[in-house]
Amino acid sequence: MNASNPDLQNLWVCQGRAGIISKGYFYGQNPLSHTTPAVLAQLSLSSLCSVLLQYILTPLGESAFVSLLLVGFILGPTLWGRSSFLTSVYSMKSIQTSSTFAFFGCIFYIFLIGIKMDLGIVKRAGRKPVVIGFLTFLFPVTLNLIVAGILSGKRELDPVLLKSIWHVAIFQAVTSFHVIVCLLADLKLVNSELGQLAISSSMISGMCSWGLVIVILFITELKHEPFWILLCPISLIVLIFYVLRPLMVKMIAKTPEGKQVKEGYVLSIFIMVLGTAFLSEVLGHHVVFGATALGIAVPHGPPLGTALENKIESFVSSILLPSYFVLSVSRVDLLSIHSETVFVICVFGLTSFIGKVLGGMLPALFFKVPPVEAFSLGLVMSCQGISDVLLVQHGHLTFLVDRQMYSMMVINMLFVSGTFTPVIKFLYDPSRHYKASNKRTIHHTSLNMEFRILAGIYHQDSTPCMIRLLEISNPTAKTPMCCYVVHLVQLVGSLSPLFMYHEPGATAKLPTKDCGRIINAFRLYEQESNGNVIVNLFTSISPFASIHEEVCRLAVEKRTSVVIIPFHMQWRFHGIEDITEARAVNRHILAKAPCSVGILVDRGTLSASKHHFVYKIGIIFVHGRDDREALAYGLRMAKHSKVSLTVIHLIDPAAGAVQSLDMDLDDDIITEFKAASAGKKPHSYVTEFVKDSVELITVIRSVQNSYDLILVGRHHRSFSPIFMGLTEWNEFPELGFLGDVLASSDSQCQVSVLVVQQQVYRAGDRMNSAKNLLEDSAETVEIIFESTQGWKDIDISRHRMQPR
Repeated sequence: MNASNPDLQNLWVCQGRAGIISKGYFYGQNPLSHTTPAVLAQLSLSSLCSVLLQYILTPLGESAFVSLLLVGFILGPTLWGRSSFLTSVYSMKSIQTSSTFAFFGCIFYIFLIGIKMDLGIVKRAGRKPVVIGFLTFLFPVTLNLIVAGILSGKRELDPVLLKSIWHVAIFQAVTSFHVIVCLLADLKLVNSELGQLAISSSMISGMCSWGLVIVILFITELKHEPFWILLCPISLIVLIFYVLRPLMVKMIAKTPEGKQVKEGYVLSIFIMVLGTAFLSEVLGHHVVFGATALGIAVPHGPPLGTALENKIESFVSSILLPSYFVLSVSRVDLLSIHSETVFVICVFGLTSFIGKVLGGMLPALFFKVPPVEAFSLGLVMSCQGISDVLLVQHGHLTFLVDRQMYSMMVINMLFVSGTFTPVIKFLYDPSRHYKASNKRTIHHTSLNMEFRILAGIYHQDSTPCMIRLLEISNPTAKTPMCCYVVHLVQLVGSLSPLFMYHEPGATAKLPTKDCGRIINAFRLYEQESNGNVIVNLFTSISPFASIHEEVCRLAVEKRTSVVIIPFHMQWRFHGIEDITEARAVNRHILAKAPCSVGILVDRGTLSASKHHFVYKIGIIFVHGRDDREALAYGLRMAKHSKVSLTVIHLIDPAAGAVQSLDMDLDDDIITEFKAASAGKKPHSYVTEFVKDSVELITVIRSVQNSYDLILVGRHHRSFSPIFMGLTEWNEFPELGFLGDVLASSDSQCQVSVLVVQQQVYRAGDRMNSAKNLLEDSAETVEIIFESTQGWKDIDISRHRMQPR
């Protein structure tokens, strides 16, 4: 890549005049000698290599930043960039145009990062993240300045290195908010406790770091034009926040609630981005200065921030950004680096790394964070990203650092991020916080104890069915129910996840209009339950890749017996709506929940039933722990005065001769149901003998539309003859064999289905098992019932959630 050689920048080169567009190879022209084909080849090659590297490195725990840097090294002169093919692709003639495209992508990428930044994190930050964030800034800066002071006294060092040593010290010590958030998003740790703490802390340290960088850059330029150097950026910021931001607020005000912003508004924002970037360049500042400020000024989240992100993020991140990294890393020349430059940069890299790790780790230990998590936090805060590349590149272009220092600092970024990102993934497992060592199931929750349910809601249309399911769960004064409802919202247009608790009677601003309707519906249900149900309402706005962390953490904190979540395909009046991202969320919850899980396939039959009718509930029972859990839920429903429960027991005649402990447990719960329903007309028990999957499906289809709700277990023995063949046609594995038969696209079933999975028991820390049992027994609600008074000697207010 000859254009990357700085010596060539001072040469005049005469070249033959070639058109922008080539006629083609068959007309005797080399397409790569023309600008347009060469730029297209560069964009395609860098994007393809980026995708392939991310596909290879992501399972190893590497971040996207490492993959992009490696693309630059691979296509740059460090490795293969000197080959004849890549030299023709990255020709001197096209390098100026492709550099413009690369910086164009960088401008919009930084603009998107600015949109996603939520400065409200600083206001909401508690004592812990403020202390950690400030010390993460203070420790590396202090250590690097001490080292710089020591090295500056060594006159034997190269004069250029001595002149730049203070800038290198600061460049290596800074921390950026969006670098940390992007790293956590790549590792799917945004919703973890470590992720939440790192995000809040990085906002504090990032503001301190970049404030210091801006001050130093201004001081460096003050010797030229002091007045204009200070006035120009201030004027630009005033223009953005006091002229352009009010215009964007008016755009949002003119957009009807729940509607998308007009295309004209989006186009005008793009023009603002280009205009502010142009003004930054005219006023002598980095081209991304104005774009960053404008991004921060854009109201994040829907409708405007979300619309802007949806329009350009994929194109910018996948097409333009890899090309920027290729051109940035093309300036790296390993052969030109002298040993003393390697020594100095490595010393600063080591001290800044130690400072960031200690700055994050020591205060975390002071706040009683476990040592492994505290060390992981320090490693997270020490990683670097694109903002660091931009800063170092700006220093190189403004002659604050030379090419040797620039090359070595980029290599240091690759080493630190590439080495310690997989270490973070290995050390920190967020799921261990909600690995229950005791049983949290419906089956093991006594019918005379408080029943705790966590219900997830993706869309307001799932609310009526969920409320009706809670109603038929038979909450009474003897068997009260505490329900935790979480509205799960995909995080778009912001980097900061949000978890809100909605206090009764509070008038706080709601994140979405659906949220208000969901809250009102469940509050009304709570009021109509005559004190038998306590509802705690939450909203979690997070990336769907990690939102299950919030659900599982809340489930383990509140010791719920079951988590009920809607199926990702939801039947509406206008047709079937497929929330594709929700399917992965459901799978994660099934795999990691600390209690039993139910997936509710809502076809409207349960919520359509009237109060004066009897709810017809059917349970298809075959064998196994999940079927027992479904029947245990059915036993609770059977005590409701308006529930008619039918258990359809499918028996394989060939399995009758083999007796096992599992079959004994099946017989026990069947016997329990028969005893509980003896003499009660609404309930019935039906036995069906099935020999294979054909007879199984025949029985299911004969009864599938006879109920308002059907309960089935998720797991069954796949080697059983009655399930032979179903494994090959399993459209929705998360529903199990029976659930898939009832919910698949070719099913004739028109009723709602609840697929139940009993808690997947994980043997956790045995030393904590006794402690957990003691805590459980201490929190067991002693219920003394009197027919005229309902609950007695129970402080209902203590069951209310307190804001987190």
